[in-house]
Amino acid sequence: MFVAASVALLIVPGPAVLYIVGRSLTLGRTAGVLSVLGICTGTLVHVVAAALGLTAVLRASPLAFSAIRYAGAAYLVWLGVRALRSDERSIESASVPHDGPFQIFRQGVVVNLLNPKTALFFLAFLPQFVNPARGAVAAQVLLLGGLFVLLSLISDTAHALLAGTFGDYMRGNPTFWRSQRYVTSGIFVALGLIAALA
Repeated sequence: MFVAASVALLIVPGPAVLYIVGRSLTLGRTAGVLSVLGICTGTLVHVVAAALGLTAVLRASPLAFSAIRYAGAAYLVWLGVRALRSDERSIESASVPHDGPFQIFRQGVVVNLLNPKTALFFLAFLPQFVNPARGAVAAQVLLLGGLFVLLSLISDTAHALLAGTFGDYMRGNPTFWRSQRYVTSGIFVALGLIAALA
């Protein structure tokens, strides 16, 4: 039942998938997969926090929730502005990531860590499948959260590879590469605004 519910949730693309697709389109499959690994690492942190009960603090403190939400929104907008201000690359150099592998991974982690809705999601979703009568509630939350991250890894990697393949195909289209930084910037700024206003 948990796997079915998780797959149903993962089928509908959310902000993390849009972020991954944006990275894959502009920087290629490798950057997309690195972004997936970063997002999943951030998700694991949220799972551990849910298991330890730390996300209950976010739920109880509107100020903490708002602070983290606005920090995450500002980070996404900053990534968008940075993408817009980057020098337009030639088609020949377009496949070379502007950021190194660690920076791409780190950005994925930060994007997910600064999303308090992810923390609250796990606080609300995982306990529905925990059986307190079996004991070790924290261990059950960790196991279920780990399973969700594994399913997310598979789903998000498929999105990254598909978007990266499409991006590779578009490398022969000069118009795409001239406009790609505007698309990337638009995705990040839109995600930031959605995070701030939702």
